[in-house]
Amino acid sequence: MQQPDAGGVVHDHVFLGHHHERNTRRVLWVVLLTLSMMIGEIIAGLVFKSMALLADGFHMATHAGALTVAAVAYLLARRYAGERRFTFGTGKIGDLAGFASALILGLVALGIAIESVFRFLNPQPVAFSEATAVAVLGLLVNLLSAVLLGPDHHHHDHDHAEHGHDNNLRSAYVHVLADALTSVLAIAALLGGRFLGWIWLDPAMGLVGATVIAVWSWSLMRAASSVLLDMADPHVEGEIRELVEEKAGARIVDLHLWRVGPAGHAAIVSVIGDDAEDVRRRLRPVHEIVHLTVEAREPVPQPPAA
Repeated sequence: MQQPDAGGVVHDHVFLGHHHERNTRRVLWVVLLTLSMMIGEIIAGLVFKSMALLADGFHMATHAGALTVAAVAYLLARRYAGERRFTFGTGKIGDLAGFASALILGLVALGIAIESVFRFLNPQPVAFSEATAVAVLGLLVNLLSAVLLGPDHHHHDHDHAEHGHDNNLRSAYVHVLADALTSVLAIAALLGGRFLGWIWLDPAMGLVGATVIAVWSWSLMRAASSVLLDMADPHVEGEIRELVEEKAGARIVDLHLWRVGPAGHAAIVSVIGDDAEDVRRRLRPVHEIVHLTVEAREPVPQPPAA
């Protein structure tokens, strides 16, 4: 979508991340890996009667769905990026997908906790050797997925910054990290049961994993919801106020700041004591702003003192 600004200069409203296409391919590869391993772990968990392995498999199943949501979000954001009905572009589709993924992650944690408590109360025999082998394979797949989705060290600074702001990519990354965690806990539980006879360790590790996953889910939910609810970034807001009001007599009377996608923020700045073009010039160093609207107001005349 292209709109003329006040100066007649045409600009678009595409605020997708700089690595949008590359991130789409990364997530699609991880979806394929996760689906393949998910099927193997669920079958193995049922055959070998391992709660830790079943938890890992079903956990991976929900992650496969969440990762598919992330991939679809990338595709939809690109497809509709130029449509006029999306006033500030489609950059927030990823945040919506990230919030949905966080909810799924929370439900996964709850399900694992409930099933683990059930296994505490009703212990079942486990085929430790076979289940351990499958869990190790699952961990390798999770680690490979984490490498695919993690920050690219060839583009270290920029990629780390975008990785933190792209809640869709972050949600996919957290999902595979949660999978890796449950795989590690499953292996620990299976080895403890096999060599020490600690059958209780299997459901105990399920509870530990559920707790950690719930914390990750809450963190991701908070990050995504702050974008969806247009919460301002205090650092960027402070930088804007400092640069605008450093000129004598200039004062911000109204400021709106919100994220429009991984690429950055939009801002509406109303000032008195300065002209719009001068404000734009002083705000150029704020690289987080990708869409800026400046309103220069006339000071409201004050009634004479009595």
